[in-house]
Amino acid sequence: MAPPLDILLCSPRGFCAGVERAVQMVEGALEAFGAPVYVRHEIVHNRFVVDGLKRRGAVFVEALDEIPDRTRPVIFSAHGVPKSVPEEAERLGLASLDATCPLVTKVHRAAESHHAKGRHVLLIGHTGHPEVIGTMGQLPEGAVTLVTSVEDAERVVPPDGRALAYTTQTTLSLDDTAEIVAVLVRRFPDIAGPHRQDICYATTNRQEAVKAVAPRVEAMIVVGAPNSSNSQRLREVAEREGCRAVLLAGAADIDWTIFEGVTRLGITAGASAPEVLVEEMIAAFAARREVRVETVVTAEETVVFNLPKELRDALAAKRARDRED
Repeated sequence: MAPPLDILLCSPRGFCAGVERAVQMVEGALEAFGAPVYVRHEIVHNRFVVDGLKRRGAVFVEALDEIPDRTRPVIFSAHGVPKSVPEEAERLGLASLDATCPLVTKVHRAAESHHAKGRHVLLIGHTGHPEVIGTMGQLPEGAVTLVTSVEDAERVVPPDGRALAYTTQTTLSLDDTAEIVAVLVRRFPDIAGPHRQDICYATTNRQEAVKAVAPRVEAMIVVGAPNSSNSQRLREVAEREGCRAVLLAGAADIDWTIFEGVTRLGITAGASAPEVLVEEMIAAFAARREVRVETVVTAEETVVFNLPKELRDALAAKRARDRED
């Protein structure tokens, strides 16, 4: 008889509303306009999702000048882009759709508001992440200083005489960010912050679910891509709770030696990981063990972001034509 394994499944997990909207935008553009549809950068950080869209006719590029057919639409990824990107698209005559998560756009608008009020912006985030590049690219060069750690916060030297504000990447560790903010507030008591935290609801909820499950299990699997910030943070949160944690892109990446002797396993998924990958992970364990699954629910999510009006209109027109044919 196969040895028993209790799997505690974190909920919420997986796709957030921003990712759902971004993927639906690529699918909707393919339906409305046909293939190919171009996407600047990975629409979300998940190879399974990107490869699936490629098979349907999406073409992913890192720069707009890679697009050979300027009559085809281009979609900007959920992470957001600098202002220079839509400006370049317009200059090249490209029709564009912006799949930036509305919660990232909120951070962009906040940074612009602080800048308009004469404040220098300290952005808490990870160097080189597309969201950070996009947020910094909303303002003139030199208007934003990136703060990546507590150490950065201790030594950052803002411009003399300038009022300060801070904002954050939406996919950070809640605990790490709180430590950085505490340093900034101690050093700069008059610094302006967001009315509500910039770390998004989905990142918050997924980290809280991991915190609830990690003390109850011997190991934790985070299903997600290695370049996914929110997935990496889930792994770190589990480790901070004293749990052995691994980030896996899919069931094919399981190192079975790691889970020998484990009787209680936690599973969660980053905000860009589809549920099918979680199901495949559970099935892989069920093929070797007598699996019992318990879902641990720490929050209910009802957030939905609508598709842009121009895409909704294009889809409605295409479907009306199809009904007439």
